[in-house]
Amino acid sequence: MKKITSIMALVLVSMFIFTSCTTIKNITQSLTNLKRLQFKLENVNGFNLAGINLSNKSSVSDFSITDGLKLGQAFASKSFPARFVLNVAANNPNDGTGGSKKTGATLTSFDWQLYIDDVPTIRGIINKAIEIPGTGQSTIIPVAIDIDLYKFFQEKGYDSILNLALALGGVNGSAARLKLDAKPTVQTSFGAIQYPGRITIIDKKFSS
Repeated sequence: MKKITSIMALVLVSMFIFTSCTTIKNITQSLTNLKRLQFKLENVNGFNLAGINLSNKSSVSDFSITDGLKLGQAFASKSFPARFVLNVAANNPNDGTGGSKKTGATLTSFDWQLYIDDVPTIRGIINKAIEIPGTGQSTIIPVAIDIDLYKFFQEKGYDSILNLALALGGVNGSAARLKLDAKPTVQTSFGAIQYPGRITIIDKKFSS
């Protein structure tokens, strides 16, 4: 009887060790896959400054007299509200190649702060589930931006702020002068896992 009890105890201990090792291995793999997710600023869409759409404007000369009056009044009132969508490309390289297991990811939270010309500005959080499939293709995360440029750049003056807006949302606009300081949270089979640290997302290359 004692021998049987000892064998059962040994089996239970072995099962516990095997289960623990498997769990640790799976958690480690989940963390590795999480770290492989990559993000990049893709583009800026629908830039609107003080109620004026900039998507068809490339320079100050493209504004009408009415536009100029409206912009001047906004600046004089110490408010230069801008609205646009900053599209963030998320790439999941866990496509089953290179020895990695094909694994999809679900972004459950995306905590961000916007930097313009390296100046920290507004911050926000996206609490909407976004699927990032393990196909090697990018998924776009639209980040809605609503910011008063006067609040952060008033010392630069009217012309500089206007040119900044055109550089971001005009005909030739880009996200080159923007950065996101972000902390993504991804759902795994072991629950939601936050990135261990914050990441800086720029437009020139993917970062993880």
